[in-house]
Order: sequence, then structure tokens, then C-alpha cells
Amino acid sequence: MRSSGLLLLNFLFFFFSPILTGAFVGTYGINYGRIADNIPSPDKVVLLLKQAKIRNVRIYDADHTVLQAFSGTGLDLVVGLPNGFLKEMSSNADHALTWVKDNVQSFLPNTRIRGIAVGNEVLGGGDSELSGALLGAAKNVYNALKKMNLEGTVQITTAHSQAVFADSYPPSSCVFKENVVQYMKPLLDFFDQIGSPFCLNAYPFLAYTYNPTQIDINYALFKPTEGIYDPKTNLRYDNMLDAQIDAAYMALEDAGFKEMEVMITETGWASKGDSDEPAATPENARTYNYNLRKRLAKKKGTPLRPKTVLKAYIFALFNENSKPGKSSETHFGLFKPDGTISYDIGFNSLKSDAPSKAASCYVASLLISISVFLLMI
Repeated sequence: MRSSGLLLLNFLFFFFSPILTGAFVGTYGINYGRIADNIPSPDKVVLLLKQAKIRNVRIYDADHTVLQAFSGTGLDLVVGLPNGFLKEMSSNADHALTWVKDNVQSFLPNTRIRGIAVGNEVLGGGDSELSGALLGAAKNVYNALKKMNLEGTVQITTAHSQAVFADSYPPSSCVFKENVVQYMKPLLDFFDQIGSPFCLNAYPFLAYTYNPTQIDINYALFKPTEGIYDPKTNLRYDNMLDAQIDAAYMALEDAGFKEMEVMITETGWASKGDSDEPAATPENARTYNYNLRKRLAKKKGTPLRPKTVLKAYIFALFNENSKPGKSSETHFGLFKPDGTISYDIGFNSLKSDAPSKAASCYVASLLISISVFLLMI
């Protein structure tokens, strides 16, 4: 009976998919940005990620070429719903349903889509219409997942920049900006209900670049330093990233969400920049990313939340030569466009993909054969 086969397929998918405890396995992930005309094909990117043993990946859209390339790889993927879609998704639940069907459901379970990032750095950006659409879009996308029984497999998030905070020094003083609170609190209420974390894009590189005379670069690079002392919490910080994260925890606590987890969705250091970005050097980028990788490998929390293991997506996989803005924007990659490393933090350059291609084809053929067999039962 064909219906029995379909039921069995659905059962196998949901039985072997983990109950949603987050879209992240381990502590280390990477952002796979593609604003470039010279980076490797998605198939080669998959090979590179596997060689580097990086399982958690974020993209900023839901490009079908990428989603297809990730099929059968075992890599966990967070797709993005770009800011340009938010108003439409907020005002039209049917459009949200169609988007989820076309860009998520149709690729499951072979492509392990574990999350949808609804917008990026929307709040604090000055666009009140876009800010007002964020919650509605998130709810409609979540409700679409729920209709497909995917809310336990695919997590809804949105990433925030430091622009949502009124002040973050010392960490205990951090609160959300007054013009952000009206949008942030309802969003946090919803995320609290569905178990989503607070996602933060945190860049010690930018903080140091804007305030080089007030910040010790060693503090920004995880190098030995006196750090800072927060008298209100009686905590000492030996690196800026931990302080930025605990500042977010304090803002969440002030807003009434003390138990919400903070996850880093972007952090990195540019290896080249303009004349007013002297800290953007290969050595500083290597130091930051190497020390960050070591820090994440320790699987520990921050001074304020020592039992909550820090998870972070690094920005970014490649240098992206078509990104607008300052020179640093095009030089955040751990890898160059040809797949060689930008600097050594323990990863290897891209190797030949022949063996992996053959293995992938075999696995894909096997899965198709099994699916056909089950459908014929």
C-alpha cells in the first residue's frame, strides 16, 4: 500500500531527527556568505566543510543550488529569510506558507535544515516599518512550520547587532535602547514561548576599530591582559567577546528574560582593511580566530553564565569580493576564493573531491532505492 510507505517514510524522518534542543551541534559553526563572483561551487564548499569538520553552517538566503549541494551530507544548515521578504511575510500568511514549502519542506529530510533566520540585524537599524514587520514574519513562518509538523525540527531565530543596546560597558549596565524595546519585548516574548535563543552578531574587531585609544587590542584578541572589572557583578573579563555576551544577558534580564540563551551568530576579524582600519591584518585575524576556536573547544560559558556553553558561528567562510562598504568587509574569510587558507588556525586547504563525490553518489542512490521500495509497500 502506497499510503503505508509514505507513513513509514514520515515516521523514519521524525523518529531519527533530534527533538529540537537548538539548531546547533557542538560549539563551532561558520557563516557561508556568497556575495562574491569567484568562490568555489557549493559542491566544493561541502567538501571543504567536511575536511574542516565544520558541521554547523548558516547561509543568508535559501538558494536551491546550495540546498541541493548539502543534500545527504549530514551538515546542519540554517537558511535565511532576507530582510526584503519580511513585510510580505508579515502581512500574508499564505506567502509564508508557500516560502516554507518551497525552501524548507521540499528539501527535507535529505538536506538537514535545522533553522530559519528571519531577517538579519533588523532592530536598531532605523527602519521602523521593517522593525514592525519582524515579529509578524517570524510568527507566520513559525505557524507555517507548525502546519507541516516541522516546528520540532526547524528553529526560528533572528540575529541582532550591537545597535540594539543603549550601553554595554560595563556589561552590567547594558539595556535595550528605548526605540528598540517596543519591538524587542514582544519578539522576545514569542521566542521565549517557542524556545528560541537570543542571537547576537558580536565583533570585537569593530569595537576596537571605533575606539582604538580606549580598548586594549590584547583584550579584543583573547591575548593576556588585565581585562576589565565589573563592580556591580564583581566579575572580571579577560576578553571582549565574553563581555559583549554578558552585556546581552544583562539586557535580557532587564527586559524580563533572564533564562534566555545568547548565541553568537556572527563574529570574526578582518585580515585587510582601509587606512583607518589598521587592526585589520592577517596576524590579528589569525590570532582572533585561532584563540576563539580554542575558547569554543573548552565548551565553557561566560563569567555571568558559566554553565551555559557558548556557541558561535564564525564570520566568514570566504573573502567576499563583491561586498559593498569598507575594504574590511571583503576580507573576513578563513579561506581564499581558491579554497586555500587565508591564515593558519588549524584548517587545511581544499583537496581533490573525487573520492567524496563517488561516495556521495553511492549514498544518494542507496537512499533513492530505499525510498522507492518503501513507497511500493
